[in-house]
Amino acid sequence: MKLGSLLILASLAPALLCHAQDQAPAAQPAAQDAAKPVAPETATPVAPQTATPPAPATAALAVPDTYVIGATDVIAVTVFKEPALSGSMLVRPDGMISIPLLGDVQASGKTPEQLAEDVTAKLKRFVQDPNVTVVVGQINSKKVFLMGDGIGRGGPLALTPGMTLLEAIATAGGLSQFANSKKMYILRSEDGKLLKIPVQYKQALKGDASLNLTLKPGDTIVVP
Repeated sequence: MKLGSLLILASLAPALLCHAQDQAPAAQPAAQDAAKPVAPETATPVAPQTATPPAPATAALAVPDTYVIGATDVIAVTVFKEPALSGSMLVRPDGMISIPLLGDVQASGKTPEQLAEDVTAKLKRFVQDPNVTVVVGQINSKKVFLMGDGIGRGGPLALTPGMTLLEAIATAGGLSQFANSKKMYILRSEDGKLLKIPVQYKQALKGDASLNLTLKPGDTIVVP
C-alpha cells in the first residue's frame, strides 16, 4: 500500500471512531424501553348475567287420596329430572290435559295417584324408569251453591275437601239477621233423585258434629 493511502486512513480513523460512538448511545433508549415491563391491559368489566328465575311451582292442596280430579281443576305433573315434561296444567272442559310426547291424557275422573300411574305407564316408551307425581293445585270443579234471602252472599262456592255446612255458611258471610234458620235445608242429587235434607243450624252451632253435615259437590244450601 502506498504511503499516501496510509496517511489518508490514519487521518480518517478518529472521525470514524467518533461516528460509531455517536451511534451506539442512540440505540440504548430503545433497548431500555424494551426492557420496561408492559402494563397489562385493563379488562372491561362484564356485568354478571342474572339467571332467569324458575316459574313458581303450583302449591299442593291438602286433598284426600280419594279426591277425584275434575274439569277446570289445576294440577301439577312432575316428572323427576324431566323439566320439559313437567308443569302446572289446567284440566280442560273435556277432562284432558296435554303432556309433551304423550299428547292428550285423560285426567278427569281419576285420583292424583291414578293419573300419576297412567302417565308413568305411557312415558315408559320414551323415558327410562319415569318417576311421576301429581298434586292438585286448585279445585275448581267442585262447587256448592247458597241461595235465599237469609244468606250473606249467595251464589256458587268452591268446595274444599271435607267442607262442612257451617264452614260453607261462614265462607259466604254467615246468616243475615232476618234468616229463618229453622227452615234451612240442603238440596242434594243422588242416583238421579233430588233429596231435601233438613238442617238443624242452631244445634250444629252448639257443637253437635252429626248435624254439621259434610257437603258434596253440587249441594245447594237454601236459607229462607
